[in-house]
Amino acid sequence: MKVTVVGAGNVGATCADILAYREIANEVVLIDIKEGVAEGKALDIWQKAPIDLYDTRTVGVTSDYSRTAGSDVVVITSGLPRKPGMTRDDLIETNAGIVKSVTEQIVAQSPDAIIIVVSNPLDVMTYQAHISSKLPRTKVMGMAGILDTARYRAFLAQELNVSPKDIQAVLLGGHGDTMVPLPRYTTVGGIPVTELIDADKLDAIIERTKFGGGELVKLMGTSAWYAPGSAAAQMVEAIVRDQRRVFPVCIRLDGEYGIENCYLGVPVILGKNGVEKVIELALNDDEMELLRTSRDHVIDVMNVLDRLGK
Repeated sequence: MKVTVVGAGNVGATCADILAYREIANEVVLIDIKEGVAEGKALDIWQKAPIDLYDTRTVGVTSDYSRTAGSDVVVITSGLPRKPGMTRDDLIETNAGIVKSVTEQIVAQSPDAIIIVVSNPLDVMTYQAHISSKLPRTKVMGMAGILDTARYRAFLAQELNVSPKDIQAVLLGGHGDTMVPLPRYTTVGGIPVTELIDADKLDAIIERTKFGGGELVKLMGTSAWYAPGSAAAQMVEAIVRDQRRVFPVCIRLDGEYGIENCYLGVPVILGKNGVEKVIELALNDDEMELLRTSRDHVIDVMNVLDRLGK
């Protein structure tokens, strides 16, 4: 198995490191446009193989997509990171051009690859990668829901003083302020979370989750990388090992939830063919209204991309 990670910044390097350490692929190619960065980070990861005891070979290259040929899965992390005061929408024009170029070069070398998009703004960059790749929707997806649910679960674990391993949750919608956490589908060791926490505290955690990325930008001056890199690696693992894990991922909806041609986060079964199945939850009226609001926001951003003609 061969996996390529495009972009050797913090997120890409973290993803490549986890893929190597967990021996998810035989070879991990890290590629970047900045001379020497991918080579150096790949070499650093390989040099700790004798310490952490793994066999995965890591290769770094600068802008040479021929070295990515035959990749089974490709993770796209490249793009301009969000800075303080920037909205995700501010990034569209620059990052759409980057994602379009990267996707076309990837598909030329690995026409059967499954593509995972991490670049922001996530939902519209997944749209860009899908139309640029011309691949089926099941083979082009965005990483957002796993990261968002991880933040939600981490905050709940902290508040309840329990292990995050025992918390399961689902979120829907766009990656950002209009995401739709679903307390009704959130459990702690099988117990509904609403039985363990007051409504006002739960609402506060949901709000913190919605702005979780922005909180980290304010603290660090740049976007997060450990959790996003880990989330992308978890998606790769589910595909490479055909685990058929149930994860929320961004995909184009074709009638599910009554929504057409919009890229939104929904729960899916993730396996060797990419998205094996989109799972439709029985949402109540309030949840459906929140999802429609999120849809409207994402469509507005998609329309910006359409006007740019990328």
